[in-house]
Amino acid sequence: MQVEQERFESTWEVLLSREPDRILAVYASLSPAEREAVLVHLEKMVSEPGWQPGQRHSAQAALDAILEA
Repeated sequence: MQVEQERFESTWEVLLSREPDRILAVYASLSPAEREAVLVHLEKMVSEPGWQPGQRHSAQAALDAILEA
């Protein structure tokens, strides 16, 4: 369980890093179901209330990198 939690945290750390090359590399390592879940969550972060401006910016940067690839 600890290993999965660490993988989850490191995956999101990279996805929200605002570094397109790193974002794309970790996104490519995910299963199709995980990719879909990531996109849904990033879209929620960008569009739903309750997220800090920095979080929104990071989520948008991740979406931009993924959708422009």
